Amino acid sequence: MGVPLRQQVSVGAYLLKQKLKGVKKYPLVLMLEPLYRCNLACAGCGKIDHPDEILNKRLSVAECMDAVDECGAPIVSIPGGEPLIHKEMPEIVAGIVAKKKFVYLCTNALLLKKKIKDYTPSPYLTFSIHLDGNRERHDESVCQKGVFDIAVEAIKLAIERGFRVNVNCTLFQGESSQEVADFLDYAMTLGIEGVTISPGFSYEHAPQQDVFIKGKEIKDLFRGIFKIGQGRKWRLNHSSLYLDFLAGNQKYECTPWGNPTRNVFGWQKPCYLLADEGNADSFSELMETTVWENYGTSKNEKCNSCMAHCGFEATAVEDMLSHPLKGLMVSLRGPRVEGDMVAEPVPEYVARNLADIPVKVDLN
Repeated sequence: MGVPLRQQVSVGAYLLKQKLKGVKKYPLVLMLEPLYRCNLACAGCGKIDHPDEILNKRLSVAECMDAVDECGAPIVSIPGGEPLIHKEMPEIVAGIVAKKKFVYLCTNALLLKKKIKDYTPSPYLTFSIHLDGNRERHDESVCQKGVFDIAVEAIKLAIERGFRVNVNCTLFQGESSQEVADFLDYAMTLGIEGVTISPGFSYEHAPQQDVFIKGKEIKDLFRGIFKIGQGRKWRLNHSSLYLDFLAGNQKYECTPWGNPTRNVFGWQKPCYLLADEGNADSFSELMETTVWENYGTSKNEKCNSCMAHCGFEATAVEDMLSHPLKGLMVSLRGPRVEGDMVAEPVPEYVARNLADIPVKVDLN
């Protein structure tokens, strides 16, 4: 793992506190989306499909601070849209850092060279820069040539200026394990803290629906990646059990309240990825009124094939807390890349649909 000890200790103390207090549902990462406007139109993005009146909306500094305080999570991820477009983003980041929350400021890096002077290096601030693979793959993913080179230049600049830098990599159709492994090798040469890696979620509002990897393909891809990567010491910013889950070795349901989302509509139900399930006016309302049992890969068709870290990392962390020896063993040996994968349960929504089909019995 590439996460610094200070952050590990702080987050660990938060988790222990929740356990000691007997809290069953608690947030781990606040997904703070202060705008949807972006300067790219990526093929697999389901976040920017809104009219201009929505794209022009912004959360204020005060609204962002209130969300951080309401939620109480130790980590705040600021995705978008493109956060660097927000004119008050430096003030928002500074305010969250002052609260000693760990901020991951997500960016495609097109504006970072211009905007970096507005930010101050801090152990609580990480630029999480979007790179979906090597040059050809990334530029294809974001539907614009030259973006990869700009992002790499921005990574080097941010590291030179003393910032923590992470790469956020989303995988889509057509990628081979070797291609991803080669990218991870390259990413390590940049001097970044680590890589966050996850299969893309099949957003209903994404402009291209044929780019997403689904089902066993995801697990086969990651098994291949991890097999190639044995001994290569990639710094992947995930728990060992989440990586083992990606390789098809853990049977998990998501923990949607682990990464609650605050955006221009309010507190989004039930998670960061599903956008049409309604919104709450406050964090407490989100937690109390969301029908959590209606969501999950086996419970809701919209969640089918989702293995995104914003849904399952919290599950893996909870599993590690409950079974520390298992977590330690996986951490020491790495994800298993051979043998049977965990069985896929019959989705409950399919079973419900089958139960609703009338059965005609011929007694003759």
